Amino acid sequence: MILHVQILSLLYSFIFGIVFFVLLEINYKLLYSGKLIYRIIISFMFIIVLSLSYFIGLVKVNNGIIHVYFFLSLFTGYLFSFVIYRKINCKKK
Repeated sequence: MILHVQILSLLYSFIFGIVFFVLLEINYKLLYSGKLIYRIIISFMFIIVLSLSYFIGLVKVNNGIIHVYFFLSLFTGYLFSFVIYRKINCKKK
């Protein structure tokens, strides 16, 4: 894989990690307003849709080639947004 495609894939994974965190927070806030069976089904469908959208995006960016460092970039984007979210919430209080 050429360098340009790798950089785009890492950037896509990082941004998707941020989007994943935001959508997970929204899902968490909306999730606890129904019955247990609905919560389980919604959580399962949420994870399936996000996983499929990540891999479909990887297919568009780099023909679906997966490396470990893409997942590390995804996790780094998630942690980055988690830290920013914590700092914003601490300043509110």
